[in-house]
Amino acid sequence: MKKELLKKEYPLSAKSPKIVWDMISNAAGLQKWLADVVVENGDEMTFTWGHPWTERDTKVSKVLESEKFSHIKLKWDYQEDDPDAYWEMRIEQSELTGNLNLLITDYADPEDIEDLKGLWDANMERLHRVSGFLL
Repeated sequence: MKKELLKKEYPLSAKSPKIVWDMISNAAGLQKWLADVVVENGDEMTFTWGHPWTERDTKVSKVLESEKFSHIKLKWDYQEDDPDAYWEMRIEQSELTGNLNLLITDYADPEDIEDLKGLWDANMERLHRVSGFLL
């Protein structure tokens, strides 16, 4: 089934792309705000939500592209049925304000797109709590 594109932009209070990069590009950073456990194995990352004594959900994502201090592009293993679907976190600087923004690109089934928006909003709230990045 063809997935629907979601793009969201979040303004950041961080001044350094390096600090943001450390939170979005590796298991240690992602584990602070995106999932309960993140494990890197070569070009794959395994994300686990939940704790051993509760219901757990584990998904694997392959890193398709990564450019230091710029963006990381990944593909979930369960999205193999749609070759165009991926998810990406991109750091960009606003030409107008000079501030950094985190641009999220993701895909979901059309009936799940609103849930995906809420999920990213919640993820960004967690990122703000652990780092203070969001305005």
